[in-house]
Amino acid sequence: MLRLGIVGLPNVGKSTLFNALTSAAAQASNYPFCTVEPNVGMVEVPDERLEGLATVVKPKRTLPAVVQFVDIAGLVKGASQGEGLGNKFLTNIRETDAIVHVVRCFDDPDVTHVMGGVDPVRDREVIEFELALSDLGVVEKRLDKVQRAARTGEKEAQQELPVLEMAHALLTEGKALWEGSLTEEQRAVLAPLNLLTAKPVLYAANVTESELHGDEGKHVTALREAIAASAEQAEVVPFSAKIEAELGELPLEERKEFLASLGLESAGLDRLIRAGYHLLGLQTYFTAGEQEVRAWTIHRGDTAPKAAGVIHTDFERGFIRAETVSYDDFVRLGGWKEAREKGAVRSEGKEYVVKDGDVMLFRFNV
Repeated sequence: MLRLGIVGLPNVGKSTLFNALTSAAAQASNYPFCTVEPNVGMVEVPDERLEGLATVVKPKRTLPAVVQFVDIAGLVKGASQGEGLGNKFLTNIRETDAIVHVVRCFDDPDVTHVMGGVDPVRDREVIEFELALSDLGVVEKRLDKVQRAARTGEKEAQQELPVLEMAHALLTEGKALWEGSLTEEQRAVLAPLNLLTAKPVLYAANVTESELHGDEGKHVTALREAIAASAEQAEVVPFSAKIEAELGELPLEERKEFLASLGLESAGLDRLIRAGYHLLGLQTYFTAGEQEVRAWTIHRGDTAPKAAGVIHTDFERGFIRAETVSYDDFVRLGGWKEAREKGAVRSEGKEYVVKDGDVMLFRFNV
């Protein structure tokens, strides 16, 4: 399951986006610090292939992949020193896979901006600095413990120490950890700390309806240029909180028509989730039987046993083989029986790298 933590300054559209994505009715008003307690919501990953599989298999239930969104109180400059509501809620998003940074990219005198004026580049820097200072507190606590262990000759501590010292030096300067161009080995050492500035970022740029068509506007352009100049691992997804809120109030069958009337091919939710999958190198495979058709999220490059382990650890531990057929062949031929008869089903072993859209049946023994 993909987990995304939503951050941003107060009043930029965070809770409006969260409401629209999850229909969770989180409080959203035109004043700062509206969200006090963290909001957690589950969102189904839209995938038309599920409907195609269900039409063929006619299962008792169809289960899409899901994304968990965690929305926390808006951060302000000085949050690490207790300004506003402080950054005490940041612990609630440390377990997430990536950060969704909602940035206001539209001008409207009727909507208050906590820093006086719209400047997404400045806002990005403010939030990043606060996240870095929050990480600094976590690293300092760990560093103190590891330094003492290293002095006693503990080998693991001696290996961890230089990585922590490097991270501490970066964070002390208010820099994000991604600015340190961490190696895979260094990332692995820091992984248990769940540091926020080591996570990939999706910038959700809240724009007007007109800016979703063609010209994105000066604010989104400035944000993209700042990200490109910094070489941050991030993607920018323009969306309109207003449109998403209206969309969230409509029945599912009316949403496509509403989007078409606005000249939009997809909702902000769809684009955000697709960007998250792309940023994190995720993909989907399916299981399809009479009981259920289900989508599973794995990383690109995962082998068949690892994909099986997403269902249950026993599947990975006792993996024998995976019967595999592409989604297109499965639907075109009409299911497992027909696909086998036509030779479209392959028996794959432990080295097989799962492809996006594979329909799989695992054989295992424990």
